Amino acid sequence: MRDQHPPAADAPAAPTLTPERPSRTGPPAVAPALLPPPRSAPAPAPHRPVPAAPASRARALAPWLRLLPGLALVACATRLPSFRPPLWNPDEGFLATQARLLAEGGALYLDVVDRKPPLMPWLYEGAFTLWGDTSLTPVRVAAVLAQLATALLVASLARRRWGSAAGRTAGLLHLLLSVGLNPEDTQAAAFAVFLLPATVAALWCADRRHWATAGAALAAAFLVKQTGAVVLLPVLLLWWRAGGGGRDLARLALGGALPVLATALATDPAGFLFWTVTGSGSYASFSGSVPHVLARALVNAALLAAASAALLVPLARAGRAPADLRLWLGGSALAVVTGLHFFGHYYLQLVPPLALLAARALHRRPAVARAGALRATAGLAALFVLWGLLAPRPDTDHAVRLAHAVRARTAPGERVLVWSMHPETYWLAGRPPASRYLTAGLLTNHSGGRSGARTGEPYAVPGTWHVFRAETAADPPHLLVDDSRGGDWAPRHLPTLRTLLAERYRPAGTVDGARLYVLRDR
Repeated sequence: MRDQHPPAADAPAAPTLTPERPSRTGPPAVAPALLPPPRSAPAPAPHRPVPAAPASRARALAPWLRLLPGLALVACATRLPSFRPPLWNPDEGFLATQARLLAEGGALYLDVVDRKPPLMPWLYEGAFTLWGDTSLTPVRVAAVLAQLATALLVASLARRRWGSAAGRTAGLLHLLLSVGLNPEDTQAAAFAVFLLPATVAALWCADRRHWATAGAALAAAFLVKQTGAVVLLPVLLLWWRAGGGGRDLARLALGGALPVLATALATDPAGFLFWTVTGSGSYASFSGSVPHVLARALVNAALLAAASAALLVPLARAGRAPADLRLWLGGSALAVVTGLHFFGHYYLQLVPPLALLAARALHRRPAVARAGALRATAGLAALFVLWGLLAPRPDTDHAVRLAHAVRARTAPGERVLVWSMHPETYWLAGRPPASRYLTAGLLTNHSGGRSGARTGEPYAVPGTWHVFRAETAADPPHLLVDDSRGGDWAPRHLPTLRTLLAERYRPAGTVDGARLYVLRDR
């Protein structure tokens, strides 16, 4: 072999090597690549990232350990009114009644239906399974934790963009603004509150380019309430800014699609599609309700504006906000408009982006002005909390009295039909409903957020009256309660219900204006 490293110029030429007479200059040079490593030398270890030192992790966690107790205290204080009444609104009553039926073996979208996805009924069902079905305290504790988680995620987003002080401000503002509406909308442990952590988590993950988990959070938001999907708009903007890669988009799409598909398969897929997507056209109609709807929209917008009053001027002077936050706020406004009902709890979706934008605006102001705005916002929040603690609950009181009457006239297990927009009567009375349709709204299109212009049998969800007739013919309710109290959805306006009462029932008294009927053969 030719020597790749010739000897120095002053060295003698190397003689032919023999075993008996080794060369003075040693063995011939060999290419380094051909030299085997010494047996005693260990193989080089593969490169591994050096784990963060405990001190580094402690430093990273320190700001959050300082922030968590304060935010937890504010979360508990702002949601204190939620523990006062047995129920805050019909959404809680609907979920409680659904959950009890599911816990007894019922199937969602078959034995009990609603226009919502299944995560909230499942949450209630899980709470009832673990802690009993006579109190909503467990889900109200979960609502406190949901608001705390949302505040921490909002704080993390702000801290990443504008620093620790802005993070603290954003988390605090979220909790303070989250009570800035009618207490029946902000204090209920229902869809709007549990929607928030999932929507903020989707943006948090996208901001860090965790696309699969961003998709999963987006799916969770949709599976709480359909309008949670609007957070896809800012998520897609962040994806585009990150380079718009096809693989990242595929991760986002799969992360979102797989949980939704799995959920549909875990229920009745056809029912899931119908009740959550395709079967609510009449519910979203604007016809005949313009003054009523606009009045509700303006009142709730005014309440949230009042809660944000100390932040409006800083927001106006803050200049052009980041595009993703503007798109998030705009998408949340679209969620408020969707369905054209403008219930107060719809506006809660505006709170996280509003808190972020307000934190950015305040930290462009002098410290004195910033502190004054925070104190004023806290004072306004305290007024809303006081409202929740002191406001009477006439609808809940009526439902409790009606439930007592139902219990007195029926035995456990006997089915009843409460023709009402307040399904909590079933839960409070401890009696199973005679129909899978828990409110009159699904059968008449009546809604508390709408006037009665499009109310009646022709405006029901398609196919519901056929199912209702079959249910009441096969196993008629032992007690029928007409709680319409003269509304345009009263039985006298509905041929099917009017005929059922005339042929099979007799009056059995009234309670708070609600008419009670029992079967004639009882």
